[in-house]
Amino acid sequence: MRRIGVLTSGGDSPGMNAAIMAVARSAAYHELSLIGVKHGYNGLLCKSHNIHDDMAELDLDTVLDIADQPGTYLRTARCVEFKQPEVRERAVENLRKMGVEGLVVIGGDGSYQGAMRLCELGIPTIGIPGTIDNDLAYTEMTLGYDTAVNSCVSDIRAIRATSRSHDRPAVIEVMGRHCGDIALKSAASTGAEIVVVPEVRWSIDQVADRLNALIARGNNRVSVVVAEGAWESMEPFDVYGFLTANGVQCYPGEVISSPRLASILKLKCGMVEARATILGYTQRGQHPSAYDSSFAFEAGNLAVKLLSNGIGNQVVGIKDGRIFYMPIADALRCKRSFNMELYNLINSL
Repeated sequence: MRRIGVLTSGGDSPGMNAAIMAVARSAAYHELSLIGVKHGYNGLLCKSHNIHDDMAELDLDTVLDIADQPGTYLRTARCVEFKQPEVRERAVENLRKMGVEGLVVIGGDGSYQGAMRLCELGIPTIGIPGTIDNDLAYTEMTLGYDTAVNSCVSDIRAIRATSRSHDRPAVIEVMGRHCGDIALKSAASTGAEIVVVPEVRWSIDQVADRLNALIARGNNRVSVVVAEGAWESMEPFDVYGFLTANGVQCYPGEVISSPRLASILKLKCGMVEARATILGYTQRGQHPSAYDSSFAFEAGNLAVKLLSNGIGNQVVGIKDGRIFYMPIADALRCKRSFNMELYNLINSL
């Protein structure tokens, strides 16, 4: 193998640039040239007028200074059309035109599916788990998760300071579409009194009852941490009917949201005020933590080492604190386990 490629796919996560830099350093060590593929799998389809606008040579001078930067130097995007067999075949043709014989894919489960399909077409591919949600079950932690949690912890602590100052509860929405790990770990780390996640069925009345019980014990500054995907696991509630009946302007068919949950809890619990904050992309656009940077360094090096030895169709992960690799298909078959004990502890103390 003489030349390999690297791409970042799906949502960006802290540590992606550190992983790109690690791949570049390891490629130089193994005397491999490196091609950076831009905008995820879209770059393999060469949608620009010139193939070199989608795939460009990366050298150490280019990437040595990006390791501590947030975001991804190569840009990223989702590519739905990559699910089509003829599109993947075109991608392989373009890789071969550029002399790329192996590929490192940094992304989540959808990115891994694409990597597996490339392996089937003769391009050895290694996956690095780049997603803040921590929703890949085969690894103890995904790249960017630790940074995202640290970002949320810092923000929630700041919000709790104002909650204490004004004796008012706060609803804080964090990321996590199908996985509540960020919400759970952030709540546990900040002393938040209520957490709701996609994995557990919940109702607004349960949250209101819990908040009322805490207020009765003298705690008017409760933090309610909500994973963005938790609305899918919420019991049905007539948002429009409840709010309009209590004199709050609302529109027919309006769905629940963090600001609406804050308004509902304010009314149900007799609070003077309740505020909502959606942390959003602040979690993804952070400088990577030491843990994520170290993981990226080891993962990038292992990915290149595998390719240089002709090994593909693998993903890199962490188990018992150590780096390891396993087949992509086996990794995708692993089932996530949710820490129900921690969830119950947060919501009961």
